[in-house]
Amino acid sequence: MEKKNTERVEESRVVWENLEGMTRIRIQGWIQDLLESEITELLGRQKSERRSDIDTLKGYRNGYGKPRNLTLSAGTITINRPRVRDLEERFESRILPLFERRTKEVNELIPELYLHGLAEGDFDLALRGLLGEEAPLSASTAARLKEKWREEWETWNQRSLKGCEVVYMWVDGVYVKAGLEKEKAALLVVLGGLSDGRKELLAVVPGHRESTEGWSSVLRDLKSRGMSAPKLVIGDGHLGIWAGLRNVYPEAEEQRCWNHRIMNVLDKLPKKLQAKAKGLLGTIPYQETREQAEATKNTFIAWCQQRDQNKAGVLIDHDWERMVTFFRFPKEHWVHLRTTNPIESPFASLRIRTDAARRFKKVDNATMVVWKMLLIAEKRFRRLNAPHLLKEVYAGTTFKDGQIENKQEGGVLAA
Repeated sequence: MEKKNTERVEESRVVWENLEGMTRIRIQGWIQDLLESEITELLGRQKSERRSDIDTLKGYRNGYGKPRNLTLSAGTITINRPRVRDLEERFESRILPLFERRTKEVNELIPELYLHGLAEGDFDLALRGLLGEEAPLSASTAARLKEKWREEWETWNQRSLKGCEVVYMWVDGVYVKAGLEKEKAALLVVLGGLSDGRKELLAVVPGHRESTEGWSSVLRDLKSRGMSAPKLVIGDGHLGIWAGLRNVYPEAEEQRCWNHRIMNVLDKLPKKLQAKAKGLLGTIPYQETREQAEATKNTFIAWCQQRDQNKAGVLIDHDWERMVTFFRFPKEHWVHLRTTNPIESPFASLRIRTDAARRFKKVDNATMVVWKMLLIAEKRFRRLNAPHLLKEVYAGTTFKDGQIENKQEGGVLAA
């Protein structure tokens, strides 16, 4: 009895240790059967079955092509593609396109690995460990994919935006090292908050972060493709976006990022005062009304004056109107509007990638990789709160301290 139990354990261990290989063999056989069935359906007869005199379909089985490797998420298998001759038109398999060597999921795995910081030089070793030694990979696999991404980016960058109801828009620039330039290149990135609650990437374009001309060009391109004016734009106070916005979408309202403003104010203070100041500053944008925010701001200014820190007090008051614009929008949306966090957060993952790459040879290469990674991150973007209020904002309804002030005709809420 003990001997039988030992044999079962040994047998189970053999199965477990070979489970991956056994699974791939089963998958290989299943796909091969599918290919055979596809040919049977095409010709209307089984293998070795003679054509009937009334069979009007041409075509004969003609053996198999050269064995080829196909890489799936489960690993790499070998497939024998059936050949057919004497057809009026060239046969294209629906199961296995002629030149495909990797499934869509495997191709999508490569930008995912980029997103998580795997350097290009490590791809061959890492992917062969996951997908098998026979995987159709080479040192240039990632480079070829980036060329494909370029074509996809060009198509994406020309897509129509007509009917795209952009309510809010976050703008920022991500810097990357490229080529032999001493200074980092900036990629101008635009993220839209749509009336259905989704966040959608609208633009990733090489440019100069501080340039009014660069941002004007980005916005003109969006407008030429049919995008209507956003209701509110959120960005860093030092961007050239504001002048560019007035050139292209002057009707859009402007909100400066509170995170950037607080950091700038803290830089004006000695380190021993920064912890206390940060606590005071952090309460300003979280007041219930604009009036309360202004009162809290004045308290901070007085605190600065008492400590002979007037520069910090002056800075918090600078451009105040653009710091409190969010109070004129629904309270449910304030969490999205006070800062550029919706667009800053994906950049944290991008920095992992750019740190791994150290330097891109060309700005265009950086654009393709950053764009592809942002599209991947887009799938996990948090939706905007209260989408029914997004419809109201888009329709023109106005708000005061987060509450409806003047309902536009055609809105969706009761007045």
